[in-house]
Amino acid sequence: MYTSNTNIRIHYALTDQMGVVYYGNYAQFYEIGRTEAIRQLGFSYKDLEVMGIIMPVVETNSSFLRPAKYDDVITVKTILQELPIAHSIIFYTEIFNEANKLLNKGSTTLYFIDSITMKKVNMPDFFLDKLKKYFK
Repeated sequence: MYTSNTNIRIHYALTDQMGVVYYGNYAQFYEIGRTEAIRQLGFSYKDLEVMGIIMPVVETNSSFLRPAKYDDVITVKTILQELPIAHSIIFYTEIFNEANKLLNKGSTTLYFIDSITMKKVNMPDFFLDKLKKYFK
């Protein structure tokens, strides 16, 4: 299993009139977590795009358990529970507040797509090689 943690401070623009994070912003938190998880492996989404591979989201699920609020520092925990196979990768996300209370959990499924043909392709070997050591 591969796990990555990213901290985000909640600024005013992310909240509604009650000072609570607007539910639509959680998709951004998931993306920030995924982006940083990949970066911590030693490359970036941008590197994949230069190689001609894009990763569109094809499914997302989210459960809202407790609110995040203005000026909180949240921890976005991004998890790969299984070694991805073929063209699909599932990122699981858990979001915690500073008291380590679970606020939100969900998952996001992405496909590896050739940016020219727009057809599914297998996960690039260099990405797979970086992940293998976490799945023994």
